[in-house]
Amino acid sequence: MPRKVKLILNPMADMGGAWRVANDLRPIIVEHGGADWSGTVYPTHATELAKQAALDGYDMVIAMGGDGTVHEVVNGLMQVPADKRPVLGVVPVGSGNDFAHSIGVPPRPDHALLQALRGEPSLVDVGLMTDENGRQEYFDNTVGIGFDAVVTIRSHKLPVVRGFLMYLTAVIQTILLNHDPVLMKVETDGENWEQEALMFTLCNGGREGGGFTIAPDAKNDDGIFNYALVKKCSRLMMFRLVPEFMNGTHARFPQIKMGTCQTFSIHADRPMYIHADGEIFTSFGSNLKGLSFEILPKALQVVRG
Repeated sequence: MPRKVKLILNPMADMGGAWRVANDLRPIIVEHGGADWSGTVYPTHATELAKQAALDGYDMVIAMGGDGTVHEVVNGLMQVPADKRPVLGVVPVGSGNDFAHSIGVPPRPDHALLQALRGEPSLVDVGLMTDENGRQEYFDNTVGIGFDAVVTIRSHKLPVVRGFLMYLTAVIQTILLNHDPVLMKVETDGENWEQEALMFTLCNGGREGGGFTIAPDAKNDDGIFNYALVKKCSRLMMFRLVPEFMNGTHARFPQIKMGTCQTFSIHADRPMYIHADGEIFTSFGSNLKGLSFEILPKALQVVRG
């Protein structure tokens, strides 16, 4: 039975390169029965398009863009009942493409599209974040508080470099200009603790920033979060840790705390900077000090490698 496919394209992904990639992929779509295309034109538009695609009875929604596009599409799909959620396919044409990496999607867009159209779906976990004001957002890969959120904010302001180099440049800027530890009070389903920290990252997938392996043991279908925390330390130590995060070998340092959980709440002594899947949740000027998280096991069907 032919599938009804919706393809949601962010034409501005990869600094506008996604439009040209999408045009080159049209013959593959036609060869596999066609699809309805929609392009995003404003923030959260992909969320609206994905939700409407589910309500309109599409069997599959393919997100063509970067991690931000996938994040918005996931948030749209999660707004409908599980029995009405289309299968998610991913064609990575963004800067980081970390979720695509975590589910084994080939980096080449043509190969990724063929996999999405031909592959079999499997279930992955989705995270749900709720702030102290009741605002909720789903995430598929990572949530970062503190350092890596500031890195995300800074990376969005770098007009020339792209990909992993963009994130690495933002990392260096953040170490030099935003060395601001936060006192965090944390409660999980397994432990409570208090710590001055520069960075806290909650992981459904293991990688963020296009090449920083934050949680090497994370799996997005095991029903648990992994997390990594960088305790208060010097700028020099932060520079020392950068290659360790690139290689996923940072857990051996005493400045790092690693763990797992299914539920998690955090309260800070000052407003927190937060990203979700590379999308800015709170930025400079925010007053948010409290968040909670829960894992939703096997909540979404995706085509993975």
